[in-house]
Amino acid sequence: MFYRKNVDSKERVVRLVAGVLMGACGLFFFGATPLGWLALGAGVMTVLTGLVGFCPACAMVGRKLPGGPQ
Repeated sequence: MFYRKNVDSKERVVRLVAGVLMGACGLFFFGATPLGWLALGAGVMTVLTGLVGFCPACAMVGRKLPGGPQ
């Protein structure tokens, strides 16, 4: 792989659920407005980080999984 996973399995599940809720609530409360689409995009990115197990923002601050390769 080209990246090291920096999100553990429990957090990945939370990210999946939170991302779906974020996108759904964004479109439900704001509709097809720019703010609604922004919330949907943030939800999609959160779901993707949960699926892949890698968060670029966490990598920028040096976060690594405990017990993983250093």
